[in-house]
Amino acid sequence: MQPKAFIFDLDGVLTSTDKYHFLAWKQLADRLGLDFTETVNEKLKGVDRLTSLEIILAHNGVSDKFSDSEKAALANEKNEYYKTLILKMTKADILPGIENFLAVLREKGIKTGVASVSKNADTVLSVLNIKNRFDYIADAAKVTKPKPDPEIFALCASELGFEGNDCVGVEDAQSGIEAITAAGMFSVGIGVEVTSVHPRLELGSTAELDFEKICEAYTAWRNSQ
Repeated sequence: MQPKAFIFDLDGVLTSTDKYHFLAWKQLADRLGLDFTETVNEKLKGVDRLTSLEIILAHNGVSDKFSDSEKAALANEKNEYYKTLILKMTKADILPGIENFLAVLREKGIKTGVASVSKNADTVLSVLNIKNRFDYIADAAKVTKPKPDPEIFALCASELGFEGNDCVGVEDAQSGIEAITAAGMFSVGIGVEVTSVHPRLELGSTAELDFEKICEAYTAWRNSQ
């Protein structure tokens, strides 16, 4: 038995834009005179832009000093920094094994989607020249509930024309694994720091993505349902 679709997170799975997000948040924080470190940056993994800003402001004890409209403007300012930085990305920024794995999925006739909360997913995939490898890319602007809510994964499955248990979701963050599980999908975790729900299949890196291995684990999972 093989899955009918694979749905991937973007950051930490297809590519790593962490350094670009960090540099953009650092640029904003420096302008505002706020403390922003790698440790704080780790807390932003897998969450949307406004929530990330709230985490930074709370870390500095200044959440109440900005209105909602000011926070929206600051989040947009960070995004402008980020959009400039990601234009410097190259195919070298694609994570190990991803291009080969996507080629295998295409050869097998398996549909592919991207479930990312990033509103810049289209741009990143285009710059990396892999946008055409995906049958559906979720529009993050239309997603009202961030991970761990299953909305974005359920949307991808629906748009690809499948039920949740027909799909494999690939994530590197705990919130993403929770979202995949809640969407009724088989989850593959890439170096996930597990604090609650375990991935159905845990891998150390994208280089370990193996179609046959995933199909074997997926089949056992489906048979257990």
